[in-house]
Parts: sequence; structure tokens; C-alpha cells
Amino acid sequence: MENGNIPAKNLRRVDLSRATGCNIETIRYYENIGVLPEPPRNPNGYRCYDGVHVSRLNFIMRARDLGFSLDEVRSLLALVDGGINTCAEVQKLAQDHVMNVRAKIVDLGRIESVLSETIAKCSGEDVPECAVIDSLNSVPKL
Repeated sequence: MENGNIPAKNLRRVDLSRATGCNIETIRYYENIGVLPEPPRNPNGYRCYDGVHVSRLNFIMRARDLGFSLDEVRSLLALVDGGINTCAEVQKLAQDHVMNVRAKIVDLGRIESVLSETIAKCSGEDVPECAVIDSLNSVPKL
């Protein structure tokens, strides 16, 4: 498994970052919270990542790109790591997630509507009165 010229073994953290496109601080964070296992260290003390880390980090990043929370990522990883995952379990988690995504879409539609209406009331002139500020001070919760 290679990405560019970097073999997917004996990778330093910076190499893992380059291979996956993941920020170094994010890699540290994922290690600290336990979703990415800490790698062994080579004799001079450097972390020594490998293809397993690259694959796992890519999995985490893709799940995060799809909007899965870190708790949901943990659940997905637990199913994978346990070796006893079933498609039904993964499907249930994904179905729950898509329901949450749909609810967010509805909420975002309401937000967009209120913002559009408010912006339409704004004169846009160089005056201290502003419909957007007035609306933010008086609009009830969505």
C-alpha cells in the first residue's frame, strides 16, 4: 500500500499525515482518544506507523467526512475491531445517522429561510439601523 513515494510501513507521524492528508494534530488527538492506536516506536524513539494505521486513519477520516460523530466512528470501529460485526449492525448505525442528517437538512432549510427573509429586509445602506441585527435581537428560537 503506497501513497505517492511513501511506503506504508515505518512511517513517521509527518509521513502518515502526508499519506492520508490528515493534520498532524488531528492524528495526535485520534491517538489520545483511542480511535487510532498508538504505534510502536523504533529504536531511536520515533513512532513507526504502518499500512494498518494508514487504512484506519483513512476509514476514520471518510466516516468523519460523511458526518459521523466520533462516538459513531467508535461504534463502527468496535464492530470492525471485534470481528463480529454484522451488516445489520452497521446498517442500523448508518440508518440512524442518515435520519440525523435528514433532520439537520430540515433545520438548515428553516435557518436558510429565516436568514433569507431577514436579509431581504435589510437596506444594505451605510446607516446604523440594520434589519439583520434587529432580527437577531428579536427572533424567537427556530
